Amino acid sequence: MSTNESTKTKVITGLVRLSYAHLFTPEAAQGATEKKYSVSLIIKKSDKETIAMVKAAIREATEEGKSKFWNGKLPKKALKVPLRDGDEDRDEDVNYAGCFFINASSKTKPGVVDIYRKAITDEEQVYSGCYARVSVNFYPYDTAGNSGIACGLNNVMKIKDGEFLGGRASADSDFADINPEDYADDDFDPLS
Repeated sequence: MSTNESTKTKVITGLVRLSYAHLFTPEAAQGATEKKYSVSLIIKKSDKETIAMVKAAIREATEEGKSKFWNGKLPKKALKVPLRDGDEDRDEDVNYAGCFFINASSKTKPGVVDIYRKAITDEEQVYSGCYARVSVNFYPYDTAGNSGIACGLNNVMKIKDGEFLGGRASADSDFADINPEDYADDDFDPLS
């Protein structure tokens, strides 16, 4: 753990769904030039434990910001916070219905492992739509008149597969109606 990372601001989530996953190759966010590793964590509203941990970590990061940036009080402008309501902020996307979400990012590559803590190097294995537990850290910022709490991405543990997000279908679902027996005949001529 780095010296500026407080255990009170670190959260290891329960089961979340990954969206906009850029875990192996950094990407620049829309309107930005700096490339970062990033992911959106979709958290079911029924996951009260993860939500409570996130809110407590945001409160702790806010207290750190008050002493570090804001002279012991909150800034006059409303703080930007990373925990957002999918029913309000992504109401056009059914994948965010009944969920909160957090966008997490890092300049350094996160550790990505499977359930046995073995490194995953194949980018195809961890994608937008799969389920994971994620280690994140919340911290205050105050730059160019913008104040808030950001979410740093630490590590990702893939737990299980899920339906691809963004319109991509799995090969299994695309070919679900294909019967292998239809192609087992020795007389089958694929060009006829």
